[in-house]
Amino acid sequence: MQARRVPGVSITPDPRRVLFRPFFPGGPERARTIIARIMTLSDAEVQSELDWVTEEFGDRHRNLLKFFARRFGEVGHLRLTDAPLSRERELLIGAYFTNEYSLEAAALFNPSMIWHPDQSGLKAGAKRFILSLRATGEGHISSLQFRSGVISPPGGDATGRRGRSPRIELDPVTAYVTTPERTLDRSFERSLFGKKLLELGVKYDFVRAVMGRLAERFTFSELRDVVEEARRTEPLPPRVAQEAADAVVGLAESNYEIRFDDDLPLCERIIFPSTPSEVKGIEDARFVEFTDDDGTITYYATYTAYDGRTAFPQLLETPDFLAFKAHTLNGPAVANKGLGLFPRKIGGRYACVGRQDGENIYLMFSDNPGFWYKKEILQRPTQPWEFVQLGNCGSPIETEAGWLVLSHGVGPMRKYCIGAFLLDKDDPMKVLGRLPEPLLTPAGNEREGYVPNVVYSCGGQIFDNELIIPYAMSDHASGFATVPLDDLLETLERNPA
Repeated sequence: MQARRVPGVSITPDPRRVLFRPFFPGGPERARTIIARIMTLSDAEVQSELDWVTEEFGDRHRNLLKFFARRFGEVGHLRLTDAPLSRERELLIGAYFTNEYSLEAAALFNPSMIWHPDQSGLKAGAKRFILSLRATGEGHISSLQFRSGVISPPGGDATGRRGRSPRIELDPVTAYVTTPERTLDRSFERSLFGKKLLELGVKYDFVRAVMGRLAERFTFSELRDVVEEARRTEPLPPRVAQEAADAVVGLAESNYEIRFDDDLPLCERIIFPSTPSEVKGIEDARFVEFTDDDGTITYYATYTAYDGRTAFPQLLETPDFLAFKAHTLNGPAVANKGLGLFPRKIGGRYACVGRQDGENIYLMFSDNPGFWYKKEILQRPTQPWEFVQLGNCGSPIETEAGWLVLSHGVGPMRKYCIGAFLLDKDDPMKVLGRLPEPLLTPAGNEREGYVPNVVYSCGGQIFDNELIIPYAMSDHASGFATVPLDDLLETLERNPA
């Protein structure tokens, strides 16, 4: 069976949506030279230049002058005089060390669909959703952004007959994007922190030296002081010591909190890389609405932080898509990409699927969503269209028949297709069925993009007895496809694994 594309509903990258980002050309000496040049301007010239900058860029951003002031606070110490400056001159200096970044200029893809926490004000039968998307811009840096929309039952035609697919309407998108302030975790636990460093392959002697100088619970500032001391005193080659020091501090900075203003539209909320482990991107968030035993709902997302060399599995959590906490995922069973949490505990434990060896799909259980130590193989490539590798396309979806898992398979010419399999509700190690053929394959202009011949999803939902699949097209843009749920489940049950 094949999924049906939803016509007329697509999400394409828009290069006009720009962030302001720190800009630092060259080293401190060059920065001092730039500031010295600004200091030669008269007050009138400073005012004129600042007026021009705010007129040229003010309508492209919210709070632009606030960011200029912050940038002056970060670079102002490099000026050659301690004399007080006018606010206008400080803001102009900040402007020279700021640049625009078009965060989705290259791509807007790999969507994950979740039901919106706010379902008020809708027509009968309709449901509001959130899409998380991977946005990629200059330098192939990926960030996380959001869209929203409403899905409704199929409408009738002139004869009163219902259409085939649900109606999907995307909410308008504003011109602005905003990143929040980041706050580091207040304290860390020494034993767990040390284990994670060793999992990451940080030099053992350096880890032992650092951990030996810390209390059982320590703060970021305490860690930074100890790391600097170890970097200076440990008998290691300077380059090795510096790499180890950067890795230790980078791990601590990977655990943080952010919060957006309550009145900021969802489409303007951007989670941009802000830590050493994320410097090259936040990739492929897989969101799930998790219901705990007491009924509490938390929205979790597993994602990959990438520093240009190493992929770091991370966990994001939020109660409302305004406040977020990011934490490292720990344990040898999370050493790869593509984790997807189940939406509730199974047998009193958290459960997760993932491609932990880059080839097969595994199942994992844990008492804590941040720690995963054991894995069992669940699926291996068996069909020609998936001989290269398998992976999951989002979190498992609960149905009456079992856990429905969207998957991806890679075949000849590195062609990515979307498939599906079904797991037993009580014992998900039991595979009840598996599609022998792809559910969705790249076709027509979907084959053209940054990475050709790819369809990929990070999670769908069930609505009005239809499986809704948001999917990326060749790592460039995103669209939607639908599948009648009953037909899909019947096909899976006819094809036991």
